Amino acid sequence: MSFTTDGSRWSDVWLAAVARGTSICGDFLAATALALALQATGASGLAVSGLLLAATLPLVVLAPVTGRLADRVDSRTLLVAVGFGQATVCALLAFADHPALIIGLVALLACGLAVTQPCLAALLPTMVRPADLPRASAISQTASSLGALGGPVLAGLLVGQFGTRVPLLIDAASYLALVAVGLLLKTRRGGRRTVAVVPGTGAGQAQAWRLRRDPLLLVVVLSTAAVITAVGGLNVIEVFFIRETLGGSPTTYGLVGAAWMAGMMPGSWLCARLARRLTDDGALVYGVLATLGGICLMVLVAAAVPTAALLVPLWLVAGAANGGENVFANVLTARRVPEAARGRAYAAYGAAVQGGSMGGYLIGGALLAVLSPRPLIAAAGAVGLLVVAAIVPAVVRSVRRARSVATATATATDGDADGGRVGGVAVAGSVVAEQTGGQGGGGRAADAGLATPSPAR
Repeated sequence: MSFTTDGSRWSDVWLAAVARGTSICGDFLAATALALALQATGASGLAVSGLLLAATLPLVVLAPVTGRLADRVDSRTLLVAVGFGQATVCALLAFADHPALIIGLVALLACGLAVTQPCLAALLPTMVRPADLPRASAISQTASSLGALGGPVLAGLLVGQFGTRVPLLIDAASYLALVAVGLLLKTRRGGRRTVAVVPGTGAGQAQAWRLRRDPLLLVVVLSTAAVITAVGGLNVIEVFFIRETLGGSPTTYGLVGAAWMAGMMPGSWLCARLARRLTDDGALVYGVLATLGGICLMVLVAAAVPTAALLVPLWLVAGAANGGENVFANVLTARRVPEAARGRAYAAYGAAVQGGSMGGYLIGGALLAVLSPRPLIAAAGAVGLLVVAAIVPAVVRSVRRARSVATATATATDGDADGGRVGGVAVAGSVVAEQTGGQGGGGRAADAGLATPSPAR
């Protein structure tokens, strides 16, 4: 699947991870600061959800365009140009006062994110050998989690002391990390470089690949989007639940949000170890479903807590499940999608995730106008669990179908190669061969928060 064959470039992995972690810290810093500012001025749940929608809609609407950009334009050009643009926009945001201008600038920032997310996500499998990708994925996920862990805490402290301007200026500076990584990374992809990774296959595979033709990847995208729609309103509801229902301070709100990210780190490392041993793509799909169910269960239990402090252990467990889901889903994406189409694949997956988040924001914001936060959180967790249960039959059918195709492909290949000898076991590589026109091999990747933002955060 067009991974590097010259040995893993760990310096590039660490460089990209540090830059991504720094950028995410700034993102969460700004997002938390803006949410706290809206709540403090008496804004409604619809106002908070409107801001979140402005930061989400471009990632959904622009996915078909930005995915192709990530595949067709040199990654260095994209990261440097977009990084400078985002830094400038965020600096302007720090001095914006009118709500319409703020929303417009936030949406413009999201346009840049719609480009850099698939670009960075598709770079990771190119940096390392297939056997090293689980470790690289865990490194990237850890850096992203550390950034997201520090962002809410810093926002809670800085907003209380300086207001929103200082956090937003810090966020502007963090985008320069993307510029640095674009200039310093030795690994590059996009355009002719992507096609040249596997001569004679890149362009054809990129044009032939379609998400709807891959039942396993399709069911993962749809199930993830459905669950996120169910629990995505938590992003809107949580600030009111902690600050008003549970009486928590801004610092408490930041610490609770940080607990989720703290849990993602051990979760991603544990699941990276497990993913390395899973040669069957169907097992990865089941891993995605199990971790989504774990997230929903923790959200349901959270509705019963009497104090904000008790949310911390629940969010640690939910975060661990979230980190595992990111690893499993992105392993599957890197394993099944040809190199020349990975930008589009990650953009499509990200669009589904963000689309589900948008639905959750709208539902959560609208229901907050008529219901209190506690029953809404309980409903979100319960509906999420029902969605997971309803998806199980479709997942089982898709996995069985994919395994049957893999077995048939392996049998036919063995027969052609060995004069009729039938043998072999259906493994991931066989599924990849069927999906990509004969290109064998497997690989793993993770979002590290690169390809997929956290489902419920």
